[in-house]
Amino acid sequence: MDTFRRFMDELILVPRPQVDMRTPLADLVQDFLQTDVFALPLVTENLPPHRLVDADIALDELGAASTAQVVGVTGGQQRENTPFPELLSNPYMRFAPGPIDYISAATGPDTERQVVSFGVRLLVVDGHRVAVLQRDARPDRGLNTARLEILAADEGGAAALLGALRRLMLLRSVLRGQVLSFSGNAFGAGAAGVDFLPRPQVPAEDVILPDGVLTSIVRHVVGIGLHRDVLRAAGRHLKRGVLLYGPPGSGKTLTVRHLLSATPGTTAVVLAGNSIRFVTEAAELARAMQPAIVVLEDVDLIAEDRNLSHGAQPLLFAMLDALDGLDGDADVAFVLTTNRVEVLEHALADRPGRVDLAVEIPQPDASARHQLFQLYARGLPLSASAIMDAATRSDGVSGAFAKELMRRTVLLGAETGREATDDDLDSALTALLDGRDRLTSRLLGSGAPATAGPSPAQEDARPA
Repeated sequence: MDTFRRFMDELILVPRPQVDMRTPLADLVQDFLQTDVFALPLVTENLPPHRLVDADIALDELGAASTAQVVGVTGGQQRENTPFPELLSNPYMRFAPGPIDYISAATGPDTERQVVSFGVRLLVVDGHRVAVLQRDARPDRGLNTARLEILAADEGGAAALLGALRRLMLLRSVLRGQVLSFSGNAFGAGAAGVDFLPRPQVPAEDVILPDGVLTSIVRHVVGIGLHRDVLRAAGRHLKRGVLLYGPPGSGKTLTVRHLLSATPGTTAVVLAGNSIRFVTEAAELARAMQPAIVVLEDVDLIAEDRNLSHGAQPLLFAMLDALDGLDGDADVAFVLTTNRVEVLEHALADRPGRVDLAVEIPQPDASARHQLFQLYARGLPLSASAIMDAATRSDGVSGAFAKELMRRTVLLGAETGREATDDDLDSALTALLDGRDRLTSRLLGSGAPATAGPSPAQEDARPA
């Protein structure tokens, strides 16, 4: 026992072998920063996933002004949740410089850019040496934001980098002036990114509304922005909200499309269906990229159910916060549409500063209906009398009905290998108004269920 005790005492006193914690990546970073990397504080900047491409562009521009270097990191999946300092000092994994990881990110409806999704940038900003670990969001691993992890060789380096980075991200943003919609992911409530949409091309003459209605909407949404300098100088607010209400198919969406086509260079975020849960993100993006338009379609679905979820708060409250949260001088227009204005909350519809213009988009009257039929029959070999007859027989229908009618007319001719005729128009209209197709007729914006009646041509053809 004495011998064993002496053995254990001597074993405890034996110096233990030192484990080399420094990784090959640390050698590279330390050589560049020219200081002890293990004594440097880490500064982290989280970015929404859709802003990573802007950060990538900005960092490339900052790096172009110096002898910048970008390297990847070996280590596979083990590096994904490993902070930058642990990539430099690790007893278990020898993280080393390796190939750079890239992702393909959209920069417009038809353009893309290769973006660093995992890599270390070594660059000089205003005389400060900095190392930046750039990593993409990984919602499948619990990381819902992109991230920049910064080590600076001296005090003020991280601040200099972030100041220049934020300025260039706004100046060079690929989102500015685009039409966007947010998309979600299957791993949580966070936004996975944005979708770029082509800007609509809808001239004013293609929007058939009662006299003065379109002019009033355009003046409020577009005109205020055109005179922003005068209004700001006079101390007037620029933020505005417009509510377009009316039955389905009456032209609300077409009016919105015209507003987007009439504002080239204005950033627009269009939220409909499930994407409307990103209203907070849309408002933040609009604030950064103003002048901007935020379109919220079918808001009655939100106001009707106060319990629709948006993280920790009901979606209705998130929308109201977004409408209220912007400063008055923010050049941002909110355009809301609804089929059922009667179910909207008073807080959404009545309070100035949330919605300050409400415009009814009614079903077309006889004159507007004739214009719609002429519009959608443009380019078809149909007579003016046949178009007038169809418009007269279609009392109470919407623009969507007229559009579908002309498609069916063309299809009837195509099925027999010829151009559409007046008879095809008559047959297509009769089928749409027929009682057996009543649901289709109502879905296309017809008023009360209609029953097919004989056309004047059919009436003349009846035997006496």
